[in-house]
Amino acid sequence: EDFLTLIFKAMMKDAMNSSHPVSSAVQSSEQIEEMFDTLSYIKGSSLLLMLKHYLSKDVFQAGIEVYLHNHNYRTAQSDDLWDSMNEITNGTLDVKKMMKTWIVHKGFPLVTVVRKGKIISVQQEKFLYRVEPENWTSDASYLWHIPLTYITNRCNFTRCTNAYLLDQKSGM
Repeated sequence: EDFLTLIFKAMMKDAMNSSHPVSSAVQSSEQIEEMFDTLSYIKGSSLLLMLKHYLSKDVFQAGIEVYLHNHNYRTAQSDDLWDSMNEITNGTLDVKKMMKTWIVHKGFPLVTVVRKGKIISVQQEKFLYRVEPENWTSDASYLWHIPLTYITNRCNFTRCTNAYLLDQKSGM
């Protein structure tokens, strides 16, 4: 319950146009200090949970082990973690490409799901809680690679979960 409260507080901050990406280039030590705030840590942990759920616990764990082994006692960059995950998925999913959309964009997407008979369509757009005119920038080009999981009436949640990667503005 406490973790959910933290996530929702971080999402409120991230839904403002004045938010910042989880990862960005820095020019000074002051910028480094500004980057490591609650938003970065909570959003970062939420993104790792999302990735773990999408890849599966075992694949995610194996990717973490490869990452820790490859970078034992060395410095690392965020791409190194994604590369380790790519190594484990054997190229079936470009984890780096997917996760870059989450860490370099500020904010998060709003996914709209519409059902017409047996056809389900999904669409994404950047969610903004409140537009702050002094900080307004157009984010119309933002596109996330959103892992969606779902079940059908032929399955239950523990037995067969289906996955779909929404990597365009809309899909079916």
